[in-house]
Amino acid sequence: MLTIHHKLVEAMISQAMSDHPIETCGVIAGPAGYNLPLRLIPMKNIAQSENFFRFDPQQQLLVWKEMDARGEEPIVIYHSHTSSQAYPSRADAELATEPQAHYVIIPTASLNEEVRSFRIIDQMVIEERIRIVHQYQPELELQMVA
Repeated sequence: MLTIHHKLVEAMISQAMSDHPIETCGVIAGPAGYNLPLRLIPMKNIAQSENFFRFDPQQQLLVWKEMDARGEEPIVIYHSHTSSQAYPSRADAELATEPQAHYVIIPTASLNEEVRSFRIIDQMVIEERIRIVHQYQPELELQMVA
C-alpha cells in the first residue's frame, strides 16, 4: 500500500493537468528504506508524447545522483495517461526499473477515474491501494530522525 500526503497527490494532479495533452512525469523521493514519499521532483518528458513518457536521461542521472547524495531513493515514479485508463501500458511495465518504487498513474482524460498505484517487478504489474493522508504518522517521522 502507498501512503502519501494529500499535497503530493494534488501536486502530481496539478502538474498532469498543466502538461495535458502531453504525458507528465516525475519522481517523489524519500529517505532510503522508509517508504515515505516527501520530495516531489517534476521531470521533463523528453518524448513529448500524448501516450508515452521518457525521462530526460541527463536530468534523470542528475536527480538520481542528488537522491543518492541525500540518502534518498525514488519512492514514487509517476506519470499521466492522457487518453487511456490509468493502468500501466506494456511499455510502462517494460521500462519499470525500480522494483521498490510505487508507480503512480494520473488520468487526465476523465475526471471520473482516480489516481492509481502499482508495483511493477520483472514486468509483472500488481495494483495496490493508495492511502491519502493529511499528516504522516508521528512514529514514521520519529524513525526518520533516529
